[in-house]
Amino acid sequence: MTTSITSVFETEWARWRHAREDQLRDPLGFLSLTALHWLTDRPERLPDVPGTWWVTDDKVFITAQPADRLEYDGLGIAGVQIITPAEGAPGLQVRQENRVLEVIRRTGRYAVRVHDPAAPGLLSFDGIPAYTPDPRWIVHGRFTPFDEPRPVTTGAVVDGLEHHHSASGTIEFRIGEVTERVVAFGDPDNLRVLFTDATSGVTTYPAARSLGVSAPDADGTVVLDFNRAANLPCAFTDFATCPVAPAQNRLRVAIEAGEQDPRQGRSA
Repeated sequence: MTTSITSVFETEWARWRHAREDQLRDPLGFLSLTALHWLTDRPERLPDVPGTWWVTDDKVFITAQPADRLEYDGLGIAGVQIITPAEGAPGLQVRQENRVLEVIRRTGRYAVRVHDPAAPGLLSFDGIPAYTPDPRWIVHGRFTPFDEPRPVTTGAVVDGLEHHHSASGTIEFRIGEVTERVVAFGDPDNLRVLFTDATSGVTTYPAARSLGVSAPDADGTVVLDFNRAANLPCAFTDFATCPVAPAQNRLRVAIEAGEQDPRQGRSA
């Protein structure tokens, strides 16, 4: 590979990396999480959260006084507010001054995630550790579509939760002398792979990393650039509910590329 081509590769990777890190600096993004409170059918006050919260008939009830300064949909909550978050979707936002109390539903359970722009994890964030980018980790594979999308259920980093994905096919590729086959989620124009490998739990986050895959060519050829293997939010915070990799996507090889575990990884 010529110096000019290598320079383009490194420049494009650096641009991707900077965009990733800028996204994580969102004042109300995942690094701003400070708590995850699971709700029950018993009205209760949550630690450091105004109001009283509970669940009845698949609805979240909140009672608050004006002094609590809770707002939903632009209006202050004074009395009872009922909200209905959707399963697996981004949460509904209850604002409390600078904080966002995100109400989520996961596997039929309801929770409040607290986003605080003054969160220690956000204020101390200084980048994502990663392997040095290397063009050798750009791998070509072959996408084989299913006749129709198939549901795939995975576990989660929170015990008792499940994630339900739509898989559109499999991707086969070689790393050295080893042939691997993984299931790909999303539609063929926007494929994504959740995987673990022999570095997981050593230098990379143990539950899963995520990799976007190029749209297949006419013959099914796809490009997997493992230099862009990315951490899920749960790699950075204990207050996320991310999926784990499906059993068929646990690679035997060591993918020494992409983002490392931010809790223990170091650039290498």
